[in-house]
This record gives sequence, structure tokens and C-alpha cells, in this order.
Amino acid sequence: MKKVIAAINMTLDGFCDHTAVIPDEEIHQHYADLLRTADITLYGRITYQLMEFWRTVLENPTGDKTMDDFAQAIDNTPKLVFSRTLKTLDWKSAKLAEQDLEKEVLTLKQQSGKDVFVCSPSLIVALTKLRLIDEYQLCVHPVIAGSGLPLFKDLRERIVLKLIKTKTFRSGAVILYYEGERGSS
Repeated sequence: MKKVIAAINMTLDGFCDHTAVIPDEEIHQHYADLLRTADITLYGRITYQLMEFWRTVLENPTGDKTMDDFAQAIDNTPKLVFSRTLKTLDWKSAKLAEQDLEKEVLTLKQQSGKDVFVCSPSLIVALTKLRLIDEYQLCVHPVIAGSGLPLFKDLRERIVLKLIKTKTFRSGAVILYYEGERGSS
């Protein structure tokens, strides 16, 4: 059975804002390696459209090995996009979800293969509410944004997680690995 893993970057004050954090080479390499361990990544429309930036890096490499490597890794990783407004996708490794989030994730979990990564704040919140996240990998950057999109907005109940490990980067960013409520099942 596949694990569903929420993996996201955030600021110290809990905001998910790609412009507030600046991943360095070490973090880009970590996420490129992580993508290679994924069977599929799940995105909402907004995050998916932000990730399309990496297609431009594929077409015009930056010369920065880790950025170019990340662009290749994200291009090769299958993506399932949840959107009510997008009708078609033209990224060869992406497709639109055909079922609702809960049904898609339950179907994916039953299949054999590598893990499922959830990479959008809205999907992380929705799957947290459904108790379908097995593990959280929260990369907290040493930045206080002051405002933005809080990761766990709209959650109204207490959820207790178990810290299973940490990974510290030279930049001061730390990934906190938490077992979700379903992680031990």
C-alpha cells in the first residue's frame, strides 16, 4: 500500500509563499531526489500553474545544475491535477483528476508502487481533514513572512502528529517529518 506524503515549503510563521522562501542548491537537490521517489504528485490548480515555471527551465536551462536537475525531475514525475476550471493540460506528465480527491487518493493508496506526494496547500488541508495523510514533510525556512496563505487554514480540530525525524540544511531550513494519524496503519 502506498503512503500519502504531504511535502511543502513554508515560512517560520506558517505561510506557504513561494516568493518568501528562497531554496538554495541543497534544497533543490533534496526535492529533485524526493520527486524521483514519487509514483505521482498531486496538485491543485494554483500550485500546478506555479510549477509550470519549471517547463521554461527545461526549455532554457539556467546553468545551475540543481535547478536544471529539479526541472528534469519534476518534468518526469507524473502529476494529477485537481481543478474545477482547467479543462485540458498540455504538460505531458500531467493529467486532470477524474474523480473527487478522496476517491482518487483511496484508489492510489491501494495500488502498488512508490509513494504519493501531495504538494498543494489546499489539497494538504483537504486530505488532513479526511485523515488520509500518512506523513507530513514540512520544510520550515528561517523566514518570517508576516502574511500570506497559512498552511493549515480552515482546520477546526486538534490533530496530534508524531515527530519521526528532522533534516537540517546549511541555510537553516529544517524539514520536520511527522507521522500522520494514518501513518502507523
